[in-house]
Amino acid sequence: MSGVEIYTDGACRGNPGPGGWGVLLRYAEEQRELFGGERETTNNRMELTAAIRALEALNRRCQVRLYTDSEYVRRGISEWLPGWRARGWRTASRKPVKNQDLWQALDAEAAKHSISWHWVKGHAGNPGNERADQLANLGLEQALLEEGE
Repeated sequence: MSGVEIYTDGACRGNPGPGGWGVLLRYAEEQRELFGGERETTNNRMELTAAIRALEALNRRCQVRLYTDSEYVRRGISEWLPGWRARGWRTASRKPVKNQDLWQALDAEAAKHSISWHWVKGHAGNPGNERADQLANLGLEQALLEEGE
């Protein structure tokens, strides 16, 4: 299995508001960058979208080390998701899971790989996280341009 290191980040101007997501993938001596945005979204949706797009970009089963500065993503996928699934996509307090569509997509993509999920402090000088943040902001700017601002 190939080893891949992934850094993901999301950005939003207003919450909700226009947002962007960014991904830095590193494998062997190669590096790939992805980004995109949406006109009306939330920061959590952009954080999830970044992780989904990163995993979708892999064309075979990989050993993945995924780094995110979002505890929502890291804890959601590694702690909360099994319970949500078991309760029919309801929280422990019986409320519908927010962003269920993205959690289901992330769950499906994650199942294709062997992933270790890591949290990194945002804006703390980690080069991979800083680049993912820059890419997320490029996606945000792209969304703003599409909006006509």
